[in-house]
Amino acid sequence: MAGLIPEDFISEVRGNVNIVDVISQYVSLEKKGKDYIGLCPFHQEKTPSFTVNEEKQFFKCFGCGKGGNVFKFLMYKDNLTFPESVQRVAEFTHIPMPSGYGQSQVKLNPLIKMHKDACDFYHHVLLTTRAGERGMKYARERELSDEILEHFQIGYAPKQDNLLLTYLHDKGYEDDELAKSGLFVESQDGCLFDRFRDRLMFPLGNESGQIIGFSGRRISQDKTEAKYMNSPETEIFTKSKVLFHFAEAKKAARSEGHLILYEGYMDVISAYKAGVHSGIASMGTSLTDQQVYMLRRITPNIIINYDGDDPGVHAEERAAHMFEKVGGFNLGIVVLPEKLDPDEYVKKYGAEKYRDEVKGALSPTDFFLKRLAQKYNLSNDRERITYLSEAVKEIAHLSNPVEQDIYLEKVAKQEGVSKDSLKVNLMRERRRQNRANRHKGNLMNEIDTLPDSEPVEQIEQYDPAQTRLLYLFMNSEEARNYILEQRFLFPDQNYAQLAELWLKYIETHEKISTNDFLDFIPEQLQGIIVNAEMTDMPKGDSSAKEIRDIIRSLKMRKIDSQLNELKNKIQDAERRNDGQEILQLTQKILELKRVQGQKEAF
Repeated sequence: MAGLIPEDFISEVRGNVNIVDVISQYVSLEKKGKDYIGLCPFHQEKTPSFTVNEEKQFFKCFGCGKGGNVFKFLMYKDNLTFPESVQRVAEFTHIPMPSGYGQSQVKLNPLIKMHKDACDFYHHVLLTTRAGERGMKYARERELSDEILEHFQIGYAPKQDNLLLTYLHDKGYEDDELAKSGLFVESQDGCLFDRFRDRLMFPLGNESGQIIGFSGRRISQDKTEAKYMNSPETEIFTKSKVLFHFAEAKKAARSEGHLILYEGYMDVISAYKAGVHSGIASMGTSLTDQQVYMLRRITPNIIINYDGDDPGVHAEERAAHMFEKVGGFNLGIVVLPEKLDPDEYVKKYGAEKYRDEVKGALSPTDFFLKRLAQKYNLSNDRERITYLSEAVKEIAHLSNPVEQDIYLEKVAKQEGVSKDSLKVNLMRERRRQNRANRHKGNLMNEIDTLPDSEPVEQIEQYDPAQTRLLYLFMNSEEARNYILEQRFLFPDQNYAQLAELWLKYIETHEKISTNDFLDFIPEQLQGIIVNAEMTDMPKGDSSAKEIRDIIRSLKMRKIDSQLNELKNKIQDAERRNDGQEILQLTQKILELKRVQGQKEAF
């Protein structure tokens, strides 16, 4: 199952990486006892059920059932093959692949490889060719330095309609592959043409930084063409699940302490030039639930900095409500003066002043109260009273009494009213909200809850007794010898197959580890091993009595199952008035009960 990569090398790679370090690039983990926990990257959840055991180097989600070692995590998360995951971990640990086991052996998804080649092509054209001079002139006008061009791998798509097509043909790609990539458009007669022409090209990466699409910025003055053009959705690119600069920003978030959400990639780039490296942006679409969930897994500390104009501030309000709905965020909101966007602000006021704006981000409540005040004429008493009523409703949503007190005092001072009068209104509003919540809770109890926006896979049902016995079989030579002496066979075929595979494994390997064993068994059996390892098994050596008790309970369970089956058959025979079959079935039941009695005595 390991392909052509030597087993010793796989063991070396696995032994030189800490699974916590790898998974931390995708999930914000918190130490709880001996384990680390976080929000599962494979399904949406509000309460963390994803667990990483550093000692055993396994992960397990108790919500969706996925689990395994570091290789399995990358196979699930980045849709890699096993050899690809070994290579990825080897790169992480700076261990060179053995001779002959590089990219030629470990093949990327063809579309991802094609996008990497396209990115290299566009970047090369911009930096080194005469055809790219037009793009470079525009890049310099936008104050994009060599460092920025290199970090963001920015390129240029020339005016000609088949340069990329010719280049990728020469790299060996076939037309059917090219047609699926989104990099080309197809004419009515079936000919392919470059989709992006005369545009500055910004690569779009997935969570691991692999290029999966592009956004092209028009550099001509021809307003009949769209200013921005994104790749269409493909099997590797879904706009609602992509955040520009995410792979790099989440690394910076560890030092900067937060992620900053922008509207567009030029804002991310301007912020980067200003020394803010944790910027990300959605790609020409409103923020989605999937993107909010991606951010929650990395850090709860999010700052929103959209454009300062009315549509931008409205979008910030919508985004803030989305974050509050999910919960668990420490949210900050930046509203730049003069209706400037971040790019314009940095150019006008400089990097230091922009960083000060970020540091001074508003809390969501401050932001909502300011937005609310702008809707009313506060010099008019009627509208002022309406504003105060709405402000109290906003403050009532806060669960922290200290926060409520702070904002009540702030509003009271601003509007020249007593804090005590606002507090009376606050108590009334809290009672009203509590009644509404109770009513809502009663309604929810009467209907089925909606499923998550992403389906959770069916969790396999594990047999605790067989799992414990298999754990002993694998981890104790004394227990294994005793079980073999009893000539016991696991009643479940999967457990029986694992026991057989383990015997073969220990015969052929000098160094034995469960983590290593996991990589050489069928995928459908791996969940049983992970479940056994992640279960809090009793410590210490097992006793012969424990093993006898488990074996007896499994045999008794089998007899109970057979007895139930025979009783059902007797009922069928009685309906048919088949006395002969009833007699035969009764004799079998008596025989099984005799065996049952003997085993109970055992």
